[in-house]
Amino acid sequence: MKSTILRSAVGTVLAVAAAAVCLPASSAAAAPRTAGVDQATTQTFGRTADAVLTQRTAALLDNRSGRIAPLPRKQVRLSARLARAENAGVSSLRARKQRLAGLGEAYTAADTQVTVDSTRLTGRHATVEVTESTTLTYKKIRGDEPATTGFKARHELDFTAVPGGTWELTGITSKDDGPGAINAPTLRAAVADAADTTPSAPPADTSRPWRAYPRKQLTGGYDYAAMAAYSEKYWRNYNPEYRAFNAAGGDCTNFLSQALKAGGWKTEGGASSDYRTWWYDAAHQSDSWVGANEWSWYALNSKRVTSLSNVYQMDVGDVMQMDFDGDGSKDHSMMTTYRSSYGVPYLTYHSTNTYRKSVASIIASYPDAVYYAYRT
Repeated sequence: MKSTILRSAVGTVLAVAAAAVCLPASSAAAAPRTAGVDQATTQTFGRTADAVLTQRTAALLDNRSGRIAPLPRKQVRLSARLARAENAGVSSLRARKQRLAGLGEAYTAADTQVTVDSTRLTGRHATVEVTESTTLTYKKIRGDEPATTGFKARHELDFTAVPGGTWELTGITSKDDGPGAINAPTLRAAVADAADTTPSAPPADTSRPWRAYPRKQLTGGYDYAAMAAYSEKYWRNYNPEYRAFNAAGGDCTNFLSQALKAGGWKTEGGASSDYRTWWYDAAHQSDSWVGANEWSWYALNSKRVTSLSNVYQMDVGDVMQMDFDGDGSKDHSMMTTYRSSYGVPYLTYHSTNTYRKSVASIIASYPDAVYYAYRT
């Protein structure tokens, strides 16, 4: 099926999100087919996803009160349960906006593009896979923020055809591992393996200092600019020379390893299960190349990193990991690719594919997580 792409912008007029679902009459009444979806129905699904996701993002913008017009109920409506969940989600995003403001961060505008990747019909039910690409503009509060942050996220939407030629959206689920997208309204702890008795990184403090920490001394012999450049080149469009592991627990540490190699880290051969090895070839890779815990064990044991006491000490090329549920097992890895002159690190990573997300935004979204910071 040919993909359908829709685009919305939020910034000055929140009504754009609502208007995105005001469609020509769809073929919802004829939807209970076992094969094939007509173009009008595909557009209905895509624009519904676009409206819901754009409304979430709009709640984070600082130039409006956060009040968002309800979705129209002509071609598509939200189920009562999902409507309650979305209202609660938007409220949580408004609260996150306030937390971010207290940390000195805000967004002034956003642009969203939604692509319908596939649609499956089973009786009166449709499962729709979409990809969201969203860019947010940083407000120049101190003046040294990067221009934008962005992410690419995959979602699955569930629709049911109801009498009267209307579709009802009953669920929307993230299909990515790792931290949720910037506009993700709910926090879900990742399931991790039990902690092991191997080299242990101490948790890093997340309190923001009054003044910026000194910049890192470039004494490691690595090309940190090359690490950042690699991450920012392939955060959205993956490097075809490497396998992706999104369907096997997440691609975050695989992507981190690629960037470190691009900056000068040398591989070390040996058994794939031995955390003292770190390598990748055409058919296999070490566990430390793709596993968050295993990477930490390798990096500490090899002395290629040292632990930092505070996440705001990170500079370009440094690494942050997260333990979402505080069970001692690390769940996600990411790299610092920009650091403002005021001392705020911005991170780029896979799963959810994200560009220059500030450490403040991550902490505001996951205040109860445990954080680990490493100087590379």
